[in-house]
Amino acid sequence: MSDLEELYPFLYSGGGDLGAVMAEVSGSTAEKAEEIVALRRRVLAEDGERMERCAEHLAGAFRAGGRLFAFGNGGSSTDAQDVAALFLNPGGGARPLPALALTTDVAVMTALSNDIGFEVVFARQLGAFGRAGDIALGLSTSGDSANLIRGFEEAMRRGMLTIGLAGHTGGRMAELDGLDHLFTVPSPSVHRVQEAQTTIYHVLWELTQYAL
Repeated sequence: MSDLEELYPFLYSGGGDLGAVMAEVSGSTAEKAEEIVALRRRVLAEDGERMERCAEHLAGAFRAGGRLFAFGNGGSSTDAQDVAALFLNPGGGARPLPALALTTDVAVMTALSNDIGFEVVFARQLGAFGRAGDIALGLSTSGDSANLIRGFEEAMRRGMLTIGLAGHTGGRMAELDGLDHLFTVPSPSVHRVQEAQTTIYHVLWELTQYAL
């Protein structure tokens, strides 16, 4: 008997269509869980050493007074906010570090989008706030977002440490000259990419804390 059957026996007791649907859902859930575990293991095996080097660079930037600016679109925008919250308010005995998500100020986002264009919403903020030695961390499932590319270009012009998280083959992000660190999740599934990216930035945070 599956865990779902134990929790919700009434859904399975009658057999028929509902029981079949729930059995299919149970199988699909288990398959997806196995997929993400395998993907996370693959990312760790392929990128573990590069994550350690990236964390050392993050620690060096924070030691020198650098600040982290995180950004992304859609679901990646909420991940960017999670990154900022994780570094700024880690809880427990972990060291709080200066971090800000560029997706939280609706007035700024809509003003830039309306007056100039959505492609500049991150570049303009990095141009205003960013300075040499700060950190720009951008997340994208495709790697093709024009506003992330513009943001990274601005960050590189300002001498910031640049870290990209992308999916599949990395898209346009993988073609950027001068990007300091790029972690690409090798999956065509947006959902699996986002799930694996949360693991990557949590590992980067933990390794950074260790390095500090």
